[in-house]
Amino acid sequence: MSGHIPVLLNEIVEAIDPKEGEIVVDGTFGGGGYTKAILDKARCRVFAIDRDPDAIERGRELSSHLDDRLQMFEGCYGDMAALVNQKVNAVVLDIGVSSFQIDEADRGFSFREDGPLDMRMAQSGESAADVVNTYPEKDIADIIYKYGEERRSRQVAHAIVEARKEEDITTTNQLAKIVRSVVWQAKDKIDPATRTFQGLRIYVNDELGELERGLSAAEEILLPGGRLVVVTFHSLEDRIVKNFFKERSGSTPRGNRYMPDAGEQGPQATFSILNRKPIAPSDEECRENPRARSSKLRAALRTDAPAWKGDAA
Repeated sequence: MSGHIPVLLNEIVEAIDPKEGEIVVDGTFGGGGYTKAILDKARCRVFAIDRDPDAIERGRELSSHLDDRLQMFEGCYGDMAALVNQKVNAVVLDIGVSSFQIDEADRGFSFREDGPLDMRMAQSGESAADVVNTYPEKDIADIIYKYGEERRSRQVAHAIVEARKEEDITTTNQLAKIVRSVVWQAKDKIDPATRTFQGLRIYVNDELGELERGLSAAEEILLPGGRLVVVTFHSLEDRIVKNFFKERSGSTPRGNRYMPDAGEQGPQATFSILNRKPIAPSDEECRENPRARSSKLRAALRTDAPAWKGDAA
């Protein structure tokens, strides 16, 4: 587990509150930090999911020391209902990039070290290089604006299209230099390429769609009294989780986008929110692990109401 520092670890374990004999789904196994802490806390079982083959291999190594209490599933956590195929006591989701993925230059997630412009968590399908080298300028601008919240998205997209006329953009350094040529250093000292890389990564991996599918899948497989705990790292993710919990707890007006034809009473609440305000990391944790700074934890308790239908994103 070296190199991987799980965010809000103590808070996650406290919110999950694992007990002997329970089943917990870790939908985003990554480096396995949450899984190991949960299994250390109680003699429970963890079903861990990850679409990254490297993470699956790490999990299988860990599983060999845990008396079969850890079972790995390769796939997307949005498909957890089909993968796990049974009811569980808790689900934890860490909606971020694994430290392993960021720190390995050849995965192409980071601009801090040069590597191939990839960004695919599953190591298959369309890469970030495919997007920047083949998509129309407007589509690139829309992706960077929508998912990266980059205000100068049109200028970035234009610079990308102009640069690819000379040569294909195949490395993280190439792309970062192009972005830095039109986006200036902000007062917060965040690298000008940060938002563009975020936008491409989220798009390539359909991270927001996956989050919506994962929340609905968790609702489907959680037993009454089961806990759903989600850690997010930026406003786009947190907004989805916040709105999901509000809707599913009955805190929004009936006739919402999930159930536009609901009756006068609307569907029954499937969750009870455990923390009205998100839990943030301590100052000490942020000093020790700067990647924790933007993280937020939200948690909710499953009721005995049936899962909502027709709500797939």
